[in-house]
Amino acid sequence: MESTIVKSINYNAYFGDNHVVKDVNMDIPRNHVIAVMGPSGCGKTTFLRGINRMHELIPGATAKGQIMLNNEDVMEMHPIFVRLKIGMVFQRPNPFPNLSIYDNVIAGYKLNGIKLPKAEKDRIVEHSLTRVALWKEVKDSLTKKGSFLSGGQQQRLCIARAVAMEPEVLLFDEPTSALDPISTSTVEELFHELKKNYTLIIVTHNMQQAARVSDRTAFFYMGELVEYDITKNMFTNPKDTRTQNYITGRFS
Repeated sequence: MESTIVKSINYNAYFGDNHVVKDVNMDIPRNHVIAVMGPSGCGKTTFLRGINRMHELIPGATAKGQIMLNNEDVMEMHPIFVRLKIGMVFQRPNPFPNLSIYDNVIAGYKLNGIKLPKAEKDRIVEHSLTRVALWKEVKDSLTKKGSFLSGGQQQRLCIARAVAMEPEVLLFDEPTSALDPISTSTVEELFHELKKNYTLIIVTHNMQQAARVSDRTAFFYMGELVEYDITKNMFTNPKDTRTQNYITGRFS
């Protein structure tokens, strides 16, 4: 029996008077990869940012409805706690340029004022870099700046930084759109490993990527969740004409 880790209930998001996400109801099972796709401006990134309350950081942005994490409403939790439990990786790799690889991994602890013994920091760094298949590549370069790494390695470092905080959910906003095909493939392989320990929600423009990496796919259009199903069903037998038109390239 699948257990739900994240559940949105009549979730709505606004930028001022602009209603960009409309009454989204969605159950996200634990240890699954969920792809969120749809044309530009359809609300998918806004929905993603609403899950860990980053939407509210934008001036004039508001939200209504509920996002539940393990049956608790994130709207009633402290935002910092929410973001510890629900990590986020952005479109472009963004390691802190002035920090070493080592310090990038544990940056979340420092930013939140959490002091750790050196041995515990060492354990977290090795564990997190191992989780993202980067430890062997960088273990002799931990004091070098994160910007010394290739684009694909930088993105894996950013994933390690999120993983270091021991979240339950990882959000990805088009995580491979700035990467070359080889780096993209490496990150996609990583998703299959990460879902053993985390739930992954990935916004992507790339339908082939959604088909390759996800267990379930959500299709957003004009702020609405049009369809949400097992990925294979979505791509072989979509129930809504708008989904079918998007998948077959009749609109983008």
